Amino acid sequence: MKTRSRQDAIVRNLRRNGTSTIEALASTVNASRSTIIRDIAALRDEGYVIQTEPGRGGGLSLDASSVQTTARLSVAEVFALIIGISAMRAAGNLPFSSLADAGLSKIEKALPSDKIRDLRRFLDCLYVGPLAPQIDTSNLGKIAPDLLPTFETAFLKGFFLQFRYRDAQGAQTDRHVEPQAMLILPPLWYLVAWDPAREDFRHFRMDRISAPACVEGQSFRRRIVPFDDGVQPIRIV
Repeated sequence: MKTRSRQDAIVRNLRRNGTSTIEALASTVNASRSTIIRDIAALRDEGYVIQTEPGRGGGLSLDASSVQTTARLSVAEVFALIIGISAMRAAGNLPFSSLADAGLSKIEKALPSDKIRDLRRFLDCLYVGPLAPQIDTSNLGKIAPDLLPTFETAFLKGFFLQFRYRDAQGAQTDRHVEPQAMLILPPLWYLVAWDPAREDFRHFRMDRISAPACVEGQSFRRRIVPFDDGVQPIRIV
């Protein structure tokens, strides 16, 4: 049985039976005692609260109040939640943004340390601010569904990003840039990138980007991105 399937089976057993022993779990999933001990430690790191009863013959029990969703959320999924809730909060006129923010805070606090480190790397590139009132949003389009995961890979691995961009006049150009940050000015989202061809930062509206792709093997260095005072980075509280 594969590690993930075995650990899922352990959780199901504890959830259904209330308590169990390491020996019983080992027999159920056909694994050694040492393997079960490692699996229990890994599940605890993921956010499951598994309690050990003292004494000979003591068993294991799963705390029903454990945040089960946390163990299954990837860093990219939590990052996507943060983006959405940050946009709601910045817009200022959407219902339930405070409740969503409180729920997300609980998820963040339950993340294991390795996921927190990766999440902080993401948040270092995420900025939110107010949209200037004179900006026209009447032609707002949909963001390509493959853009966010492509940006995720390019940013974390330091790869260049290439895509086709359509400007306000409808002219299309092929771009080859360093993805340095994301800027959310609700309802507009921007990719902030260093453009080597122009030797400067450029803001690309994400709803005008199509055919995004990582350029593997071409890496770039992190740069300090200049923003106005009203634009703030997102941080884990």
